[in-house]
Amino acid sequence: MIFLSEYIQSCRDCQYRKGSDLHDCNRMTIDMKIRNATANDARHLAILINMAGENLPESLWQQMTDKGQEALDVGASRAAREEGSFSYRHAWMAEIDGQIAGMLLAYLLPDDYELSELGSYPAVVKPLVELEALAPGSWYINAIATYEKFRGRGVASALLSACETHARLAGANRLCLIVASENEGAHSLYLKLDYRQIASRPLIGYPGGPDGGEWLLMVRELD
Repeated sequence: MIFLSEYIQSCRDCQYRKGSDLHDCNRMTIDMKIRNATANDARHLAILINMAGENLPESLWQQMTDKGQEALDVGASRAAREEGSFSYRHAWMAEIDGQIAGMLLAYLLPDDYELSELGSYPAVVKPLVELEALAPGSWYINAIATYEKFRGRGVASALLSACETHARLAGANRLCLIVASENEGAHSLYLKLDYRQIASRPLIGYPGGPDGGEWLLMVRELD
């Protein structure tokens, strides 16, 4: 568990990644707590990862619902699992004044990434899996998101700082993430954070998602 007090520099003309605040605005001092997620955070994780995932998670969860069940119920159930990439065990929560402000989901990708079952994945997911396979052994930032009322208060910066610490402890020598090319604000900000694009794949459309474009794989080497 990490406690942070951040001094945030002001910037009037910044752009935010959808669902997060990768650029800090409004000069202020913030007391924040970053902690490991628990199964009790599952609902928040489902909501926030859907924000970060450009509504793709909800589109997929909708196909898994039973009668009377909502897509976010499926997401929360999956987040509460003990295993799987989308498990609370791979997530960290940011709290401000005892309220959930944001989350980050990240984990180490295998050195030998297996693609033999790629054909079984939904078409909209295949490009993402292919990109992940191009960064074996990297610490993969699957999702980072902040609730709207907490944006501009350094939540994403704090989560990314904690993430880098965990990546080093896990022995990773670089970070990686995937962002939609249509999300120009996020792409620009990642470039400013020293991430570089190494590959791309076409973004296959889905309900509620971006209108065209590509998925971009970006990496940042750890010193």
